[in-house]
Amino acid sequence: MPFDRKSADERRGLLFLVVGPSGVGKDSLIQGARRRLGDDVGYHFPTRLITRPEDAQGEDHQAVALEAFERLEAAGGFMLSWRAHGQCYGIPKSAEQALAEGRSVVVNVSRQIIDQARRRWPPVKVLLISAPHEVLRARLAARGREAGSDINKRLERAHAYRVSGDDVFEVVNADELEGAIDRFVALIESGTRASTHLYRSGVNEKVGAKPK
Repeated sequence: MPFDRKSADERRGLLFLVVGPSGVGKDSLIQGARRRLGDDVGYHFPTRLITRPEDAQGEDHQAVALEAFERLEAAGGFMLSWRAHGQCYGIPKSAEQALAEGRSVVVNVSRQIIDQARRRWPPVKVLLISAPHEVLRARLAARGREAGSDINKRLERAHAYRVSGDDVFEVVNADELEGAIDRFVALIESGTRASTHLYRSGVNEKVGAKPK
């Protein structure tokens, strides 16, 4: 469904939180969705800032020094920020502006900040990306970022990875990437259409209100 420019000032955009264990292909799905949906009037796909070298494999990001990250964070320059695996991660403040403009925002985040996002920008949609155990092992090995013992630890964490809630939707990214992108994009488009309908009908005049 094409984005309706006239509705942007009638509703806030919908925030899609993309989560899942390392190696399931979150960035591949986001990149695929961005190619299909565009990153202009109706949708926004912000690039994360990470305190990791620009040429690090496996994650789409903008590299930033720790000192610069902390200055930006202290100045309120992030919509969301968190720490994980010895690195700092941030979603630029521009993503919050995109929501205010009525655009759907799709971000790759840690599950640790889901509840914070739910409180600040309800309602949200959580897109949980998963992959079979052996597929995940092969992807982690292909990245070349971890030794075998570290890969085993990541696989253990992936097995224990849990996210729950009525706003959680799972996308299995196994062998055929284009098929997974189809399902991923369908969830984004359907969520955006539903959000637009709710705001137009007035049921969300109070943020987070549910239709009766």
